[in-house]
Amino acid sequence: MHIPDGFIPFPQYLVYWLIALVALYFSMQWAGRDLKERQIPLFAVLAAGIFAIQAMNIPIPWGTSGHMVGAALVAIIFASPYAAVLLLSIVLILQGLIFGDGGITALGANIFNMGVIGGFTGYYLFRALRSAGEIPAVIVASWASIFLAAIACAVEMWIAGTFPLVQGLWMMGLYHAVIGLIEAAITVVVVLAIQSSRPDLFSLRDWGKKGAEVLSK
Repeated sequence: MHIPDGFIPFPQYLVYWLIALVALYFSMQWAGRDLKERQIPLFAVLAAGIFAIQAMNIPIPWGTSGHMVGAALVAIIFASPYAAVLLLSIVLILQGLIFGDGGITALGANIFNMGVIGGFTGYYLFRALRSAGEIPAVIVASWASIFLAAIACAVEMWIAGTFPLVQGLWMMGLYHAVIGLIEAAITVVVVLAIQSSRPDLFSLRDWGKKGAEVLSK
């Protein structure tokens, strides 16, 4: 899903960079306001884990790849889509600069797809569906977040003229529909594991409440 340099023309890059920078601005505000010191180790561990799972790429025709993303996991654990934008941006910047995974000029597009679309889809779908069951909501939110990010990636490259529309949507959609099932399963396992081991940092029951509200119970 990482778009390399040269796949999108310069004016199109600027649009995604602008969206990514605005999202990063609000993400930094979220971090300054809501990311507590005791949560930082968990944030770092999730960043390392997502860095690792994104390294497991499956080649997709026409120069892109399929892999897990992890944005919904971060948005759910920290109860904010901006947490996903911030964490995915850090991961994508390191991957682009050090490992050449994703282009530098395409960084805005990659942050937009995986951080913004992935994070916001994961967060708002989980929030909308959790009343019907928290685990099913995690599954749907995590699957949809990666699927829609992949579809957006395909559409962007089609607009750029470097990806066929119908075949591209089929390939990106099919690959990520399957990968999304794996991501959903892993997201459920990680969510339950963190809740079990560190209920002081994350609990589905207290999801969305401020730390002070939880600690005061």
